[in-house]
Amino acid sequence: MAQDDPKPEGGTVAPARWLNATVFGIGMASLFSDWSHEIATALMPAFMATMGAAAAWVGVIEGVSDGLSSVTKMASGYYTDRLARRKPIAVAGYLVTAVSTASIGLATSPWNVLVSRSLGWLGRGVRTPVRKALLAASVTPDTYGRAFGFERMMDTAGAILGPMTAFVLLGAFHHRFQPVFAWTLVPGFLAVACMAFLVRERSRAKVSYTSFRAGLRQLPGPFRRFLVAVGIFGLGDFAHTLLILLATQRLTPILGAGRAASVAVGLYVVHNVFYSGFAMVAGWLADHFPKRYVLAGSYLLAALMGVAILTLQPALWTLGLVFVAGGMYVAGMESAEDSLCAELVEKSRHGMAFGVLASVNGVGDLLSSIVVGVLWSTLGTTAAFGYSAGLSVVGAVLVLALGNTE
Repeated sequence: MAQDDPKPEGGTVAPARWLNATVFGIGMASLFSDWSHEIATALMPAFMATMGAAAAWVGVIEGVSDGLSSVTKMASGYYTDRLARRKPIAVAGYLVTAVSTASIGLATSPWNVLVSRSLGWLGRGVRTPVRKALLAASVTPDTYGRAFGFERMMDTAGAILGPMTAFVLLGAFHHRFQPVFAWTLVPGFLAVACMAFLVRERSRAKVSYTSFRAGLRQLPGPFRRFLVAVGIFGLGDFAHTLLILLATQRLTPILGAGRAASVAVGLYVVHNVFYSGFAMVAGWLADHFPKRYVLAGSYLLAALMGVAILTLQPALWTLGLVFVAGGMYVAGMESAEDSLCAELVEKSRHGMAFGVLASVNGVGDLLSSIVVGVLWSTLGTTAAFGYSAGLSVVGAVLVLALGNTE
């Protein structure tokens, strides 16, 4: 494990409290940004249904967007390690995401949605490793879990507000999608303001120039093995937009198309409630127990979710269990992955490390969402979700094989 001085890179004494101005500001930016784009996420399957788009299109859009974002995350992480100030890059990323998310409402075909979603996720790619590096630099290593858990909690508080807002605004605007997408600019711009005015960037020494390949080679061996486990799991970790589609399809024969769509959005709210509520719990666990145990447990919960989809009879309560499990495993996975990444790599190279981690996740999302969507459309849910559950188990085994990193 890379050992870090508890002092920040500029040499000043680290704050005694983990919940400082920077952690709070980043959390608020995450809340508002997720509020913005989760409105769009909740509406997107129904909006695309009006264009006659199938499940494969949803998977392609989510997968391509995440894949393009992964390339940007890698480049952003590498580049920002060489800057004295990282924050302006994060501000620009939040701005691009806000504008691109609102532009989905102008789409007239699935290709238009693909372009807007991809641009928005490129903005996320730019800001993600920068935000994580700023967060890790503002706290001590023994509080990484709580800091990242808090950010995830705030992020998913926005994810709870997003679908609820979408539901309310869709009724207020008489089921017209365009004005609801335009409304996403309000929380989107608030996210930009929080990052610009609340986050305090600490002074840091720039990393001396190295080539991109050399920078990768300098990342420690345990971190590389960690990436293999994350990558295997990520190949089956599909976008949970597909769960909304699954619930809609399975509940339509029981409730009718209109009510099934509304209930599916409501289940996604439940998903995000458990995601938000469990994020701080997972962060606390990651600070008090071996992080690989928390991460492996999250991967196994993802596998159980896939098994539940395949074995439980279609009903509101069984789908509720699926969405609850989905929210809990994502919270544990993200809190544990980020805090373990920060622990394995020295602070001066956190930008590169978080960029590489995000890129591995993004490539996995690209392939998994496309593969799961295509398997679902061609071979059915058994092939799609069985594939996902199997890779989740393999990922958990590889995480446990990392050994002690504490």
